[in-house]
Amino acid sequence: MTAYIIRRLLYTIPIVFGVLLLTFVLFTLVGGDISLEIAGKNATPETIEEIREEYGFNKPLFLSWDSQFINHFKSALTFDFGRALDREPVLDKIKRGVGPSLALTVPMFFGVVIISVSLALVVAFVRGTVWDMLVVLICVAGMSIPYLSFILFGQYFLAYKWGLFPVFFSPDLAMASYVALPVLIGIVTGLGGNLRFYRTVMLDEMRNDYVRTAFAKGLNTRRVLFKHVLKNAMIPIITRVVLAIPFLFLGSLLLERFFGIPGLGYLMVEAIGSRDYFVINAMTYISAILFVIFNVITDICYALVDPRVSFD
Repeated sequence: MTAYIIRRLLYTIPIVFGVLLLTFVLFTLVGGDISLEIAGKNATPETIEEIREEYGFNKPLFLSWDSQFINHFKSALTFDFGRALDREPVLDKIKRGVGPSLALTVPMFFGVVIISVSLALVVAFVRGTVWDMLVVLICVAGMSIPYLSFILFGQYFLAYKWGLFPVFFSPDLAMASYVALPVLIGIVTGLGGNLRFYRTVMLDEMRNDYVRTAFAKGLNTRRVLFKHVLKNAMIPIITRVVLAIPFLFLGSLLLERFFGIPGLGYLMVEAIGSRDYFVINAMTYISAILFVIFNVITDICYALVDPRVSFD
């Protein structure tokens, strides 16, 4: 397995290089001269030239050791993303936003996974019954309703009308108070698609011969479902769960924006609105790195849960 992990980590080098090249092309070549947007419409040529000098936009694009791309590459490898448009270091902004984002996404993630997997086992066991059809109907309805509708409903009725939760983020509130409603909304909206996916996975396992053999030997339902069926369904579950972990660090754009939670999702929305390419570039690079790393972790988890998987 060690050789496989080393080989996979070596594969990440061209992937990261490709991400850096793509972000450089998008934000430097396709996006045009960023210094004009930083300086503003009424800026003098001298001001524009000073900005180009400060950010290095007056250097060659590629054909130099001190070119813009090489500096872009060096900055990414050292996680020195420079300063945002408001002159604050980009890395400081990201560090400040990680905590609120994880406070929102981590309980939402675990709530969705635990509830949807548990319900999927039960629904797969009672397949074809009224309860099964009712759950599928609710899941389809939940997936059909726009995400924004759940946010507006929760914010207006649960928070504003009934006063069960804070309407908006306030630094005076405890973290658990202002993330409770967004977490609840995130769990409700995520159950539909996840429950349908895990139900399909469980149904595929329930049709196998070992399940009938386990029941024929007199094992109780809970033991068969949670020890045998769940264990053999771990490969697709791990794929879906582990690959979702990188997105926890990026926060939830809509939830953070509507509830004013100062996380990375809120930071990303603000950066897009203000065309802060430095923040967008940093977030894109970090998300790519996380996704590559957790892809490797997913493959390692396959071998840990399934002895039939070998990397030799």
